[in-house]
Order: sequence, then C-alpha cells, then structure tokens
Amino acid sequence: MESSSELVPFHLLITPIESNYKACTIPYRSPSDDPLKPTPTDLAWIDVFLNSIPSFRKQAESDTTVPDAHIKAEKFAQRFTEILEDLKKDPKSHGGPPDSILLCRLREQVLREIGFRDIFKKVKDEENSKAISLFGGVVRLNDAIEDEGKRIENLVRGILAGNIFDLGSAELVELFAKDGMSFLTTCQNLVPRPWVIDDLDTFKLRWSKKSWKKVVIFADNSGADVILGILPFARELLRRGTQVVLAANALPSINDITYPELKEIIAKLKDENGQLMGVDTSNLFIASSGNDLPVIDLNMVSQELVHLASDADLVVLEGMGRGIETNLHAKFKCDSLKIGMVKHVEVAQFLGGRLYDCVFKYTEVSS
Repeated sequence: MESSSELVPFHLLITPIESNYKACTIPYRSPSDDPLKPTPTDLAWIDVFLNSIPSFRKQAESDTTVPDAHIKAEKFAQRFTEILEDLKKDPKSHGGPPDSILLCRLREQVLREIGFRDIFKKVKDEENSKAISLFGGVVRLNDAIEDEGKRIENLVRGILAGNIFDLGSAELVELFAKDGMSFLTTCQNLVPRPWVIDDLDTFKLRWSKKSWKKVVIFADNSGADVILGILPFARELLRRGTQVVLAANALPSINDITYPELKEIIAKLKDENGQLMGVDTSNLFIASSGNDLPVIDLNMVSQELVHLASDADLVVLEGMGRGIETNLHAKFKCDSLKIGMVKHVEVAQFLGGRLYDCVFKYTEVSS
C-alpha cells in the first residue's frame, strides 16, 4: 500500500493521546530550565549529531546518483554544522528546543534540500544481498531448536544482533568499516542477561500460553536487522497462524528499511509457492508507516497502516530510534513490545545500562 494521504495518529495509542503520549523517552530539559540556554543534555545530544557528520559526508560524497556529490556533501556538512552550533547558542532556533525527532528531521531536511535522497542506498543494497544469502541458514538453525522457549529466545537474540547494523552510530560506522560484522558471532556475543530492561522470561511464558491474532511490527534497519532478525521472528508468528503487518519507512533515512525495499526483499525470499521457507505468507502484510526518519512519532502514521493494523493485539517497536529513544514509555490499548540494542553512550547512561546493552520491554494489557 502506497502512502499518499495525510498522516494520522496511531489508533492503538491510549487516548486521550495529547495527555498520554509524547514521542520522547529522554527529556533534554525540564520545565524549569531557561528556554534560552542549552542544558547539558541538549549539548551532549547536539554533539552526538555533530560527531555523525563526517560519516554522513563520506556517504554523501560517494552517492553516484547526485551530480557534484563531493561539493554538495561539503555543503551539507557546513550547513548542518551551522544549524547545530546555532542550537548550542540558542536552543529555540530552528524550531527548537531540540529533541531526537527535531535533530533527525533537521539533518534529513539539509540533505534533501541540497539534493541527496538516499545516501546509504549502496551500503543498504550490499547488506541486503549478504543477509538474503544467509536467511535460509538462520531459519534452519531456528527451526532445529525443538524447545519452544529456547527457540523464541534465539529469535529474540537474532533481532537484537541484527539491530547492531546501524549507520547512525558513529562508533558502529567505524566497526563496519574495519571488518564488517558476523551475524552469528554477534548473536553469541550479546551482553549477558539480565539486560537493562529484560522481560524476556515473561514474554516466553506468555508465548507458550497465548496466541496473538495480529501483530504489527515497526521495522528498523536494512540488512541483517530486518532480514535475519525481524523476518525469522515474523515467520515464526505466521507459523502459529498469527497475521503479521510489517511497517517500514515511506522515505529513506540513514540505513533504515523502506517500504519499497522491504516488498522487494520479501519477493526475493519467497519460493515459487509464495512461501517463506515452507511457511505460508498469505497472512503477511507490508505497509508504509508514513515515516521518513530513523525515529518515529506515532502521532503521524499513514492511514493505510492504521487500516491494516486496526485489529492488532500486539505492537512491536524495534530498534533504538523507534523502540527506545522515542517510544519506550508509549502506552497502547493492546500488548506491546519494545526491543532494541543500546548503541549510544548517552542512551546507556540514561537507562543505567552498558553500551550495547539490550532492551526487551514487554507490556501486557489485561483483557
């Protein structure tokens, strides 16, 4: 379903939405802070975005779809640096005070105004091809685990391991540039449990006793994240007879998966019978979330998604941007799961965990 109409609030949020929902987990400032002075948290997060500029400039320089990419990449770096320095001097400039959504939006706006549309396209395509070739092996490993609880834990570890493919994190960009990352090694090397938020045992217990009718999953990154993490989990839900709606970005942002890319990937993974490694996909739906950022404000999603997910009884928000930074505290009318890896020191400090710690927050709504 193409997203062409205006954006609307996600219908499964607790109402009234105005008093129950804010797309922000980490408050950059308190009401008592001087609106004209940056807070230490403002400054720390502005620095996170400043530190990401060299890797974004490098990606932009190598965008062969844009004429004079080298000159335009330099222009992006200068302009976005100016905006961030303005915000340090005056937090109310450029639509501030800043939060994660505003900072992401400003970066995307500068890129698009200069003429860049999808600077990570090449790396996304490469990572998607690699992950597609590994999909069958990952699924077979999961299917071979007979104990249901252990299989679910393995699938969850796959989502968390896949979620490390994040080119919005300056540290991870360096790791990828050095030697890439092995998905299976990452699965084995997740930080030991208990994680900073760890409801996995509760979730496994509920899984054994309860079947959801329809699950909507807000997917995060391309490559191993969606293909080796989210899709095997979605396939397991389909095996149980659950309907699954996968929601992906309407427009490119960093290395996040987009709706057209996800449709193409699933078409490649299906066999001639339309199955995903032997599992029927007639209950699998793909939707554009209407979003164009690596974070999400659930006040603004596509009407198509609301229609497809109208009777969902489990909402899954995956990834640091969607599941942790903007929606960790989001309350829903149905069960919810926020899952992701902590890839910024600032998020780890806020949560009281470690860098590369994991969040698995499951909330059940009593029927």
